[in-house]
Amino acid sequence: MKRPDPLQKHFRGRRVTITGGLGFIGSTLARALVQLGAKVTLIDSLIPEYGGNLHNIADIKRRVQVNISDVRNNHALPHLLKDQDFLFNLAGQTSHMDSMSAPEVDLEINCRSQLAILEVCRKHNPGIRVVFASTRQIYGRPHYLPVDEKHPLQPVDINGINKLAGEQYHLLYSEVHGIKSTVLRLTNTIGPRMRVKDARQTFVGIWIKQILSGQPFEVWGGEQLRDFTYVDDAVEAFLLAACHPKAIGAVYNLGGRSKVSLSGLAKMLVAAAGGGTYTVKKYPADRKKIDIGDFYADDSLIGRQLGWKPRTNIREALEKTVAYYRAELPHYL
Repeated sequence: MKRPDPLQKHFRGRRVTITGGLGFIGSTLARALVQLGAKVTLIDSLIPEYGGNLHNIADIKRRVQVNISDVRNNHALPHLLKDQDFLFNLAGQTSHMDSMSAPEVDLEINCRSQLAILEVCRKHNPGIRVVFASTRQIYGRPHYLPVDEKHPLQPVDINGINKLAGEQYHLLYSEVHGIKSTVLRLTNTIGPRMRVKDARQTFVGIWIKQILSGQPFEVWGGEQLRDFTYVDDAVEAFLLAACHPKAIGAVYNLGGRSKVSLSGLAKMLVAAAGGGTYTVKKYPADRKKIDIGDFYADDSLIGRQLGWKPRTNIREALEKTVAYYRAELPHYL
């Protein structure tokens, strides 16, 4: 007999909304919450440049409610959030280069919309529990490694500045208005259902698309160290953060256990795919300006306080991800 998941007591029968719910992490989180017995509503704009994809919920589409709405639509938010128990706030613009070429759009989505969401919570549902997806990009170029939560915050691009503002709004509303919020600073998250048709979400996605299409992929630089989190592990962190009292008003890093150079990662990907080729090239000048160099996080705080630890190493993560896209790639092109 299968033992019940200890998280079920927190989520069974509870009303949960996920912004960015048709995206990579949002849809994976939705699947976990459905299994835990939650009543799940997904909000997503399905704007082509972002990560939303209806195929991401093909197996659970009859078990969730979907609202195609942009978080910039302030008129819809009160209706969508007023009766919810939990909000996993994952909607965002993730491309660093897009943020530099279209900074006003990034400002609207990653900054102003976050304030609007929190104002709706304050006015219409002050008891809601919120978990916000932030990014390691807010740290900028590391002063030391591994990077812990006390590291200075010096973003190197518009995306990082706006994400920092978004997370500070969540922490302020938690402290001043009692909107119980937690911030998770994600590193490179990979896994099934991530965007692969371009590098807007992660460079690993475009690598996988190229290798499964029989084409070489490019590694820029190659010596930079990065850490990676498998999506199922990230989802577990979101769930733990949402139901643990210690997490209220707290900030946690994810990642840190699977650091590897980009050249080393490319070799692992070729092995996971059973073949493929890549070329190492000099970092493009426009991207070099906002590159952060080596980065890997210290995630010991969330381990100590919430008991989270990643279960999936980078080799397993690549193998699982390649296997998924070998079968599903046409749905993501």
